[in-house]
Amino acid sequence: MVAFDAVARILSAADLPRRPVWAVARDLAASGVPVFPCVPGGKRPLTSRGFHDATTHAGQIAAWWRKHPDANLGVPTGAAAGIAVVDIDVHGAVDGYRAFERAHRAGLVAGWQMLISTPSGGMHAYYPATRSQEQRSWQVARAGIDFRGDGGYILIPPSTVSEAGGTAGYRVRRINAGPSAMLDSDRLREFLDPRPPSRRGSGQEVEQSADASRLAAWVAARGEGERNRGLFWAACRLAENGVPAPDALDVLSAAASRAGLGEREITATVRSAYRTAHPRPSSPPVQRGSPPAVDGWFAHDSPVRPSSPVRGLS
Repeated sequence: MVAFDAVARILSAADLPRRPVWAVARDLAASGVPVFPCVPGGKRPLTSRGFHDATTHAGQIAAWWRKHPDANLGVPTGAAAGIAVVDIDVHGAVDGYRAFERAHRAGLVAGWQMLISTPSGGMHAYYPATRSQEQRSWQVARAGIDFRGDGGYILIPPSTVSEAGGTAGYRVRRINAGPSAMLDSDRLREFLDPRPPSRRGSGQEVEQSADASRLAAWVAARGEGERNRGLFWAACRLAENGVPAPDALDVLSAAASRAGLGEREITATVRSAYRTAHPRPSSPPVQRGSPPAVDGWFAHDSPVRPSSPVRGLS
């Protein structure tokens, strides 16, 4: 935590915007945070091995910035500097803030230490890195979220980037006065871009609770335009795996609500999915002692049952 605390302390200094980049690089290195230079006005490393050349060696750092006085400041993420970063991006129709907010409501991104505004209008959320295990960097482009852990790097204030004929800088947006917490990056990635469970072979037992939890997380992460279709798909999978319809509604309703669907729409979609997965025969044979129809619970307008907490989302 020493390196991470040093980053927070140095970047939260009141005079940071007026300080030269080389001075911030020097102070970070003196506190044990490795740094490296990037091209002036850009993000590409100036060193031959990129972030792998990051160092705390004062002489090397001084030489870099003597040669490139306007260089931007890069810091490797992950265990190297003790920093893990959630990168919220905004480009075109993709708005990472919406995905970040969904993850926040699910309790997956609490504990950030700092929020840094980026030149493109996005944001970096800083967390202490997990040193006991590797946290590899990843990207979920359709959600507008990247994770910068081991194998990645970031530019930090007061670096500036030239885009579209103008120049904008990285700046401290907010500092959390409370305690920071390590981020479960694997759980966040699963929430943002979960892998739908594969269908089991006919001779295998279905692990209903695990599948339902993953499907619920997948539904909750659907954006506008794919929420209803995603809920229908998930409900069909539960129906095919033998999950009773009332249980499917309990599991999926909370997730679908988080995605922005209303109660009536959720009930109607799950009803449609179960009728699609288990269509009723046009002329059902009369059998003594036969069980009720699979979707019989839809035959009357009963209120929606209270949703039970979905593991991984509540």
